[in-house]
Amino acid sequence: MTGGQHVPVLLEATLNALNLRPDGVYVDATFGRGGHSRAILARLGSTGRLLALDRDPQAVAEGGRLEDGRFSIVHAPFSRLKAVLREAGVEAVDGVLLDIGVSSPQIDAPERGFSFRFDAPLDMRMDTSRGETAADWLNTAPEEEIARVLREYGEERFARGIARAIVAARAQTPLTTTGQLARIAASAVKTRERGQDPATRTFQAVRIHVNRELEELAAALPQGVEVLRPGGRLAVISFHSLEDRMVKRFMRAEAKGEELPPEIPLPARALKAGRLRLVGRAIRASEEEIARNPRARSAVLRVAERTGGEASCSG
Repeated sequence: MTGGQHVPVLLEATLNALNLRPDGVYVDATFGRGGHSRAILARLGSTGRLLALDRDPQAVAEGGRLEDGRFSIVHAPFSRLKAVLREAGVEAVDGVLLDIGVSSPQIDAPERGFSFRFDAPLDMRMDTSRGETAADWLNTAPEEEIARVLREYGEERFARGIARAIVAARAQTPLTTTGQLARIAASAVKTRERGQDPATRTFQAVRIHVNRELEELAAALPQGVEVLRPGGRLAVISFHSLEDRMVKRFMRAEAKGEELPPEIPLPARALKAGRLRLVGRAIRASEEEIARNPRARSAVLRVAERTGGEASCSG
């Protein structure tokens, strides 16, 4: 965020990665506050089309204010990408953008409960219209489950101690605010990396779990490939190692194609070729961009292009 405005990360790199055609059809599967979408529309011609998705009702409301006949937005998670395109009558697209994770406006709104910088309701849902809140889960989940989530999604080495402290605290008073959770984490974390708040990893882990972020990504990636026309681009921006590792492995596997053990004597032409071609190396923000927008520091953009074969939004 700069001057109260949301700043899209890696904007020029993303636009270049999508290899935009003026008459192309594109999907911004994570509209947010529309920074990437507006820039895409600026490069499309009169016959181009952009369809956006977002699971956050506030983001969808923001998109609804964008008056452009080439643009439409749907309230949906990106795990419903194929269904949304099918319902919109779109058979295939020329590019798909995924900008994963929590957005700056979500973090900076105290009432959303994403940040330990404010003492606010412990919500953390990206879609505030459905699902259990962080408070709902933390007040009912078994200690072992809480520890697993903190360990796997937050890579928190003090996961067991924090989980134990959460269970002990909720036995006295239900957890309802971000301040309570931040204080519990601080009391249980013995040491932390310099400059990092003791609650950072706990908040990240709980947010990822509540929003099923990794499951959503695992569902969306193959759909992103399936809806692309040959030559279309899939561009994915991630912000932490768990997401980036998943994207990297998925793209590499799709580029490699079908493989069989060497002892099975089948000619290479009998195997399915890869559906993707990797485009360049992972792209990270320059020092100049990081100075303008500190959130860009952890951003990684990976790009791949659809090879031959028919795209399909059905099924």
